[in-house]
Amino acid sequence: MNKKRSAAAAGQAWQIYSETLQPDAPGLFERVRAVPRMVKSVLRGDYKGMSYGTLGLLALGLIYIVSPIDAIPEVLPVIGIADDTGVALWLLALLVKSAGDFVTWERGGRPTVVVGEVID
Repeated sequence: MNKKRSAAAAGQAWQIYSETLQPDAPGLFERVRAVPRMVKSVLRGDYKGMSYGTLGLLALGLIYIVSPIDAIPEVLPVIGIADDTGVALWLLALLVKSAGDFVTWERGGRPTVVVGEVID
């Protein structure tokens, strides 16, 4: 990942983190705790705010970071670590943003459905 992309990823991560500091916005720790619930809700089909494709990309990003196989090996000290850092920043930024959207969706409440009753 080149310097421009790394800077853009870092800028996006900072912007999303700043979003967690806004009044009435879900905080960072609330978002982190919401990630497992969000994944379960996406897999069950309850939450439509994240696609299976996005969930798959998140999983691939995590695998890329922890995998010993790299597009740019760490034997090239600066460049090898920069690509992992860029992927990690992208992964964290997407997770924080998505988890915030999920918490907001949860706070909005799920409609209560009673069989045989119409809710306006």
